[in-house]
Amino acid sequence: MTTTQAYLQTWIEARTRFSNLLKDLKEIDLTKKLVNTKNSAGFLIRHIADVELLFAKNVFGVSEIKVQAKTVIAQHDTGEWINLIELLEYQQYAFENLKAIIEKQNDDDWQESITTKEFGTKTKAEALGRIISHTAYHAGQLSLILKYAIL
Repeated sequence: MTTTQAYLQTWIEARTRFSNLLKDLKEIDLTKKLVNTKNSAGFLIRHIADVELLFAKNVFGVSEIKVQAKTVIAQHDTGEWINLIELLEYQQYAFENLKAIIEKQNDDDWQESITTKEFGTKTKAEALGRIISHTAYHAGQLSLILKYAIL
């Protein structure tokens, strides 16, 4: 197994913490929030996809990626993330694009340093750890919302 294959498997497995939550999701769930919190389930789904696309664009330099990172720009839930089909399609678009760019990496590419305003200078391998932890962090929030929030 190559380094790239190992990183790809690791990322995909870690992302199941998020993707498994989407299987039984209903549109009514998208507006759910925990008491005294700001972000809805719909916002978190959109945010995870926005950041994955920004990651593909900024870390891996894929300039043709289409991303309107509305959740990052707004920095709060605007209440507009209520269309389940759109959100599921968008997160799938993010998954497929990030997967494709990870697959294109040579084993030596993972030691290449990149610099972003969000987290400074890191190797691509270290940066991959950031996207894994980001998705897992928000997947945990989403899980709590889906389990405990009421409408």
